[in-house]
Amino acid sequence: MARAAIAAGLHVLLEKPPGLTLAEVADLETLARDSGVTLFTAWHSQEAAGVDAARDWLAGRAIGAVRVIWKEDIRVWHPGQEWILEAGGVGVFDPGINALSILTDILPAPLAVEAAELAVPKGRTQPIAATLALRSGAVPVSVEFDFLHEGVQRWDIEIDTPDGMLKLAMGGAELSIAGEAIPMGRNMEYQRLYTRFADLVARGESDVDLAPLRLVAEALELGVRHEVEAFEFDTP
Repeated sequence: MARAAIAAGLHVLLEKPPGLTLAEVADLETLARDSGVTLFTAWHSQEAAGVDAARDWLAGRAIGAVRVIWKEDIRVWHPGQEWILEAGGVGVFDPGINALSILTDILPAPLAVEAAELAVPKGRTQPIAATLALRSGAVPVSVEFDFLHEGVQRWDIEIDTPDGMLKLAMGGAELSIAGEAIPMGRNMEYQRLYTRFADLVARGESDVDLAPLRLVAEALELGVRHEVEAFEFDTP
């Protein structure tokens, strides 16, 4: 569909994830450039209310360690969506890529996957939980993704600094520093994406960010897979 739109001379916004593979998106980027149209690979969580302020506050500060806790209930947020756990889906990385997109936006050094443990339900192909060890320069980044988390859902990023811990909660909508909540405006992720897209079109530019998708690809390629008990949507 994206190829057809670009070939027809239309500007295209692809929102999280922009494609199944890195090569697929790279091909779209080339096609858009050759066709003279805008391609915007958008990551809505990068536009969450607290993300810009977090990036600005971290700039120039020493970072000690980073922790990501991204845990939600697949039966609540993706009821009956079998495709997520099958080939072509990315399992728990479907929500988890949101956290990775924030990290790639706010941390000063590029991220790389050092190790990954993937819990794959019996009879499925994609993980329902994962733990990752990443590194951003010299900074260790630990990641916990869980698609079977009941109770209070968590979408948190914690970053240690000499000036206190910076915490992004609710997927980046809430920001606190050293335990003090920082007032944020309304969370207008998609409005900001559309504004950015319109600006790119007006300037005749594209914005193709593959960093979050690349991290998912690395984790799935390098990760050690562990078979866990079977999962069915209609079985609590």
